[in-house]
Amino acid sequence: MAVYVPISPEALAENMMLLLSPYNILSPAHGKPLAAPTRDMVIGLHYLTKVRPGAKGEGKLFSSVDEVRLAYEHRYIDLHALIKVPIDGKIIETTYGRIIFNEILPEELRKELGFVNEEQNKKTLAALVGKAHKLLGSIKTAEFLDRLKDCGFLYATLSGLTFGIEDMVVPPEKKAIIDEAMRKRDDVEEAYRKGLISRIERYQKILDIWTEATERVKDAMLKRMKEDRHGFNPIWMSVYSGARGNEDQVRQISGMRGLMARPAKAKDVVGEFIETPIISNFKEGLNVLEYFISTHGARKGLSDTALKTANAGHLTRRLVDVAQEVVVTMEDCGTVMGRRMTALKEGETIIEPLRERIVGRVALEDVYDPTTGEVIVKEGEEITEAAAARIEEAGIEEVEVRSVLRCKAKHGVCAKCYGRNLATGRMVEIGEAVGVIAAQSIGEPGTQLTLRTFHTGGAAERIAEIAKHIAPFDAVVKFENLETAKRPSGEVVSLSKKGCMILEEIGGSNRVRRFNVPYGSVLLVSNGQEVKKGETLCEWEPYSLPILAKKGGMVVFVDLIEGITLRETVEEGKIERVVMMDRHKRHFPKIVIVDPETGEVREEIHLVKDARLAVHEEEIVQPGALIARVPREVGKTRDITGGLPRVEELFEARSPSDKAIVSEIDGIVKIEGPERGYYRIKVIPEVGETKEYLVPYGRYLLVGDGERIQAGEPLTTGPIDPHDILRIKGKDYVQEFLLDQIQEVYRLSGVKIDDKHIEVIVHQMMRKVRIEDSGDTKLVEGEIVDAYKVEEENEKVQKRGGKPAQYRPILLGITRSSLTTDSFIAAASFQETTKVLAQAAISGAYDELRGLKENVIIGSLVPSGTGLRKYRDLEVKVEEVVEEKVAVPEKAAASAQAAVADGGGKSSKE
Repeated sequence: MAVYVPISPEALAENMMLLLSPYNILSPAHGKPLAAPTRDMVIGLHYLTKVRPGAKGEGKLFSSVDEVRLAYEHRYIDLHALIKVPIDGKIIETTYGRIIFNEILPEELRKELGFVNEEQNKKTLAALVGKAHKLLGSIKTAEFLDRLKDCGFLYATLSGLTFGIEDMVVPPEKKAIIDEAMRKRDDVEEAYRKGLISRIERYQKILDIWTEATERVKDAMLKRMKEDRHGFNPIWMSVYSGARGNEDQVRQISGMRGLMARPAKAKDVVGEFIETPIISNFKEGLNVLEYFISTHGARKGLSDTALKTANAGHLTRRLVDVAQEVVVTMEDCGTVMGRRMTALKEGETIIEPLRERIVGRVALEDVYDPTTGEVIVKEGEEITEAAAARIEEAGIEEVEVRSVLRCKAKHGVCAKCYGRNLATGRMVEIGEAVGVIAAQSIGEPGTQLTLRTFHTGGAAERIAEIAKHIAPFDAVVKFENLETAKRPSGEVVSLSKKGCMILEEIGGSNRVRRFNVPYGSVLLVSNGQEVKKGETLCEWEPYSLPILAKKGGMVVFVDLIEGITLRETVEEGKIERVVMMDRHKRHFPKIVIVDPETGEVREEIHLVKDARLAVHEEEIVQPGALIARVPREVGKTRDITGGLPRVEELFEARSPSDKAIVSEIDGIVKIEGPERGYYRIKVIPEVGETKEYLVPYGRYLLVGDGERIQAGEPLTTGPIDPHDILRIKGKDYVQEFLLDQIQEVYRLSGVKIDDKHIEVIVHQMMRKVRIEDSGDTKLVEGEIVDAYKVEEENEKVQKRGGKPAQYRPILLGITRSSLTTDSFIAAASFQETTKVLAQAAISGAYDELRGLKENVIIGSLVPSGTGLRKYRDLEVKVEEVVEEKVAVPEKAAASAQAAVADGGGKSSKE
């Protein structure tokens, strides 16, 4: 690998400013400190600030900090004893350890925060460094970090913490938890043998039982460890302080190892986990069988790690290529569009508060305090930490901010749309290469997304499915579009595919929440009922999609022919009847419900591929009866890729293989067919023409006949294609969709990336349009061109009174986007070199050398930072100071160098 050494004085000066560690304390990916105490430093400071109940000298009152120091040195008090000391004119209950910790804090930080009287861990220390950086700037923060390091190492040494066999506390509750899980497992096996549940459901349920048991053992173990030696158990301290290890690793040492991933996909094997868990932990030791199962996980972890790093690296390369030309080129593009920011919620829990999402952004319009009416932030101003806190306190729930996605700059982006440079904490400067920063911020954690399994050595990380809705507050329940049936057992089931429950809060802030009620779920409340917070509203089976009878009567099988549309599998003495689709499309399996007396048809139920029948021919059923079940995707491990393939799929804008068919309009659904192997689904709007969709017979429909559907809602199961969203809902909506989906993958892995980096990449994916009608312009129909070029061309034509071109936005994946860039040099250096160069030669292309890559290739200065054009054409004029005596040549030279360093002097060409 090449190493470049700065030689000229200008290069040296620039590198001093850019590369020295004090200037790189904040991460460009998320703006939080990168340089913060880790490992031994954390455990040392955590130990220093802990309280030990009943320690020597507890409860004593001292007259001053000096007296405390004296008492400690003469061994009258312990480092961790709670004592009372006057600090800043108030008597505070604290420990000598915390007094020592406060002495290393900078004076300004002490004034701002007061006496820091809490136990320190990795998070609190990082927050302190962040606050110090805001208050004191880089240099003083670097000194503070050094003091933290010295103090941390000193007390880690003095603590004498070790990792002993007795510190691994095995919870006594473990045996009972495992016995209970075994009992539950036996019940599931029994139900399976009787034929009440299918093979896949059995597998799912067993996995859930063991996942839950492992969690309970872990919780019991952590509780015991926390109580062990008043919280001074070294393993607990290490995990709790964030110094080393996590709860799952400790669970394997002294809880139970739990479920393990299956090494390779064998034929006819359900799922990706070995359903026999490892009940032992490393302290007790594994038996031979358990050890053998473990070896799979260990090997899988290492080989995956080796293979997947390459994937992450390649993703980074493609991201850099698509974004390399994005540089901040202007101060303000003058757009009137923005993004509406709200707090990120999952259900009722806030994942990321509004405050954190808007800091460092530029307000699109004035933000007023709703009570006083005064302006908190003016339009076009940066939202500072203080302003963001005021916005949140004022109860404002959404703010319109400027965003790269809506930037109107022809080349690159403008400073107002980008906002704050996260690495400096100040507004971004013109010339900053934000594209490369964005690409690397997204690509770098890609290696973390990949290297996840090796921590748990292949131990499976499965989360038990949640399959119920719970009332988030006291409310009145109202049903909407909800058709129900009461079973003989007294259960009420939902028969609507688009049914909703609306909860209106009783008292309080009149909140309203909508819950979609899945088809086939059991309702535990009735219309108009009052419910308390935490009450369960409805429950459903998480592992299968049901097919229910709406009417009662006798079951008649139609076109269910053994070997053609019906397969009987015998497993462990149990028969399962599975529906297949006829390859020749002659038979369409369905079940008809008829009146047992007259034989009149009451209802036709179309069956889907892989459905497991739950009824027999000529059986009498009641409304709401289960006719068949369709198994959902079986519990997959979020494999080591932790979603790297998903991130790639989104950035490459690939159409998913088995994608959902999506309605393009609002309207009422009418289902016809099946004929020639397809359903004909019509969506009838109130005004306008009806849309028709052909859905292959055997797909599970998410809508029922006569139900209302919104544009953009799926008609069948399957992942949604972003290109469909763009076509139906438009450019803004698909950009938000991509942003949310990509962020979700990173959030699941616990990686924080600022939205603006993903915005930069998505902006690059959406910069092209396809010409639909060329009008009077020079453009060609079907051509793919930059949006700004079409707008310029249209403007020229309209001035002459001609007809403008019609176009629609398109979504290009990062690879295609890189290849369609204006610069043929950059495109050729990326992929398909011969093709790119041949096309460039045929079309007589010329390269304006706008991006970084093409300039590096031909060896000229890159157009970013100090290499911007406006700095290149400077001429330095040296004013000669004629002194009485002799002119001093050194002074003139020095002032000239200073002028160069400042980028000073007036440009002759500007």
